[in-house]
Amino acid sequence: MTTVRLWSDDEAAADPAVKAVFDDIRATRKSDFVNNFWRALANDPAALARTWESLKAVMLADGPLDPMTRELIYIAVSTANGCSYCIHSHTAAARARGMTDAQHGHLMAIIGMAAQTNALVTALQVPVDEAFLVKTD
Repeated sequence: MTTVRLWSDDEAAADPAVKAVFDDIRATRKSDFVNNFWRALANDPAALARTWESLKAVMLADGPLDPMTRELIYIAVSTANGCSYCIHSHTAAARARGMTDAQHGHLMAIIGMAAQTNALVTALQVPVDEAFLVKTD
């Protein structure tokens, strides 16, 4: 259960700052759907606007990583952080970008392998190899 009120479309329409962000979300995504994350953030219009702008800059603007790769990374980090909402949201986004069941299965194998080896290296306190360190001379 949420710890804050989820804003309805009527409530958002009555607040110019929230309405502007919701309108931009709809226009950017070419959809009438504004998900619950944004509806929860609407309780703090400045945080809503700041977070939406940051998300657009990182996830939607042109960059060296393609959109599918960005979604896969988001799923992996959300898994590591235990964020069920973001796992679901970004898995849906990756599927909308064409992620297949085989790709999803491979991603799950990679996430599981990383979790296992991360735990082992942490428990064993393995020092980082000199060859892996970036030289900054």
